[in-house]
Amino acid sequence: MEKIIIDTEQFQRTISRISHQIIEKHHNLADIVLVGIKRRGVEIAQMLQYRIAELAKIELPLMALDITFYRDDLAHHNTDPIYTGSENSISLQGKKVILIDDVLFTGRTIRAALDALLEFGRANKIELVIFIDRGHRELPIRADYVGKNIPTSKSEKIQVRTQHYDGINQVALLT
Repeated sequence: MEKIIIDTEQFQRTISRISHQIIEKHHNLADIVLVGIKRRGVEIAQMLQYRIAELAKIELPLMALDITFYRDDLAHHNTDPIYTGSENSISLQGKKVILIDDVLFTGRTIRAALDALLEFGRANKIELVIFIDRGHRELPIRADYVGKNIPTSKSEKIQVRTQHYDGINQVALLT
């Protein structure tokens, strides 16, 4: 069974709200680099980049991060990991990094992303944007910016759908 919990209009409002929060928190946006975790984290990062550019008249650099090689749950998969790092490497040395992903669940993806980020230099600060926080953390990880908190059972699934991959921007709860 499926229930749409964020429709297209709410999705855009959430992107706008997070963009405003980032702008308000950072007086100087010049040292900020957006880093989206592949796949849907990158598309959300692109939406944030576009909205921040509209609001603050500055285009923040954006990097797409592939964390496949760094995942600690690879033993549970039958395929070999392929580490591609980043499509567009940016030095993060001395920068403020805003790491972006679609769903925060156990925290393991974010831990893997933090490991992968070290390949690109030592950032001064790393903040985390999560579109949907569904709870059930296994690691002590907390987002700085949250689109929406949606408590779920472990058996339920959250699906963030984006225009590029799914043809629509929305969030569904699958039971």
